[in-house]
Amino acid sequence: MDSPHSAPSGDAPVTPGSAPDGTDAGAGSGTDSIDHLEPVSETAFEPGAHVVDGRLRFRLEDPDRALGSVHLWNELDLPDTAFTRLDDGSAWELELPRPPVGRLEYMYAARESADDEHATLLLDPANPLRVGGAFGDHSWLPLPGYEEPRWLAIEPVPGTIRHESIADTPVGTIDVEIWEPESLTGAADEVSGERSGAHERPDAPLLLTHDGPEMATLAGLTHYIGALIATGELPPMRVALLVPGARDERYAANDDYADALALHVVPHLRETAPTSGPLALMGASLGGLSALHAHWRHPGVFAGLHLASGSFFTPSLDPQESGYSRWSEVTGFVAQVGADGPPARKGAATPAISMVCGTAEENLANNLHMRDVLRGQGFAVSWGTVADTHCYTCWRDLFDPHLTQLLTGLWGEPGSEGR
Repeated sequence: MDSPHSAPSGDAPVTPGSAPDGTDAGAGSGTDSIDHLEPVSETAFEPGAHVVDGRLRFRLEDPDRALGSVHLWNELDLPDTAFTRLDDGSAWELELPRPPVGRLEYMYAARESADDEHATLLLDPANPLRVGGAFGDHSWLPLPGYEEPRWLAIEPVPGTIRHESIADTPVGTIDVEIWEPESLTGAADEVSGERSGAHERPDAPLLLTHDGPEMATLAGLTHYIGALIATGELPPMRVALLVPGARDERYAANDDYADALALHVVPHLRETAPTSGPLALMGASLGGLSALHAHWRHPGVFAGLHLASGSFFTPSLDPQESGYSRWSEVTGFVAQVGADGPPARKGAATPAISMVCGTAEENLANNLHMRDVLRGQGFAVSWGTVADTHCYTCWRDLFDPHLTQLLTGLWGEPGSEGR
């Protein structure tokens, strides 16, 4: 399934492990700078991963001949990914045409014997670049022309996170981490240094996000917000990082979760995080589907939706997902959106919607379909893509300008009220 919480795909079960030279396959976290890769010779294969004459080259050292086979694990449908062992047995090599992405996340699926049922996933010991994912780190390779978001180089404003729990909702307790810049935390006592209570915190716009802690850690959402507050492109604002909990149960078009979000979480946050302006809600993959479903069940609560690679499955476009345990709930809601038209509530405005997706992921087709359905119903839907797969870095790279434009459209550009 195209989901940020689905297990890595592959042709056999895999487990994390160590490279043949003893390198810890789980070392590293986050996204490292792309400046770490050294130039490579255009003739001989060098250890690690490189781009030479527009083609990808991989080499894994195996001086002790410990491995019986090696394949390249990745999220793309690439041609033959089996490595060839050198005649002297000291290493494994693979060459592939450039895939249709700007950056490639990969691991080595290694077996001690070619007949082994289970493969061990290895990080590339010769490539220092690591990127975090829902199931751990991957090695990654920037391809010619790829540029990381500009805001990664901007120092964000200082911020704090506080944890709150909303109990007794229709789906049980919902945990949330509230990020806010220090300028919104209230005045500090000159003696104790403690911040004042919520009643003294200034009002500010509020963005809620599904998979909140993951969005902050793996996609850098709070860094992005803090950086653009620092540059004056976004106003001082808060972000409610919703902890997913029982993710499949809650996010798969669950009416009880939508009720909990609109009738319990939002009123609680309006008290503890004083809010000005309309609310925005975002989500990726199943979280994107859940965000649209929350509007469908409670129109008017959210004035802006940012939907990243939503899991808008249909039987015709996504038959490979038919084994998903929540298939009927998801496809039923998607069909309802197409059949019923936009929900109506007296006095409720139609939300602005930003939709984004990777061009190399399975969800592209169903996202295009949903975009066209929503536009046909009169929604203002903006659209953006990046050449990537279904992952947090894809969604990170699409925050700006797409999420930026949604938020400034809702709240105005900082200082615009005085123009």
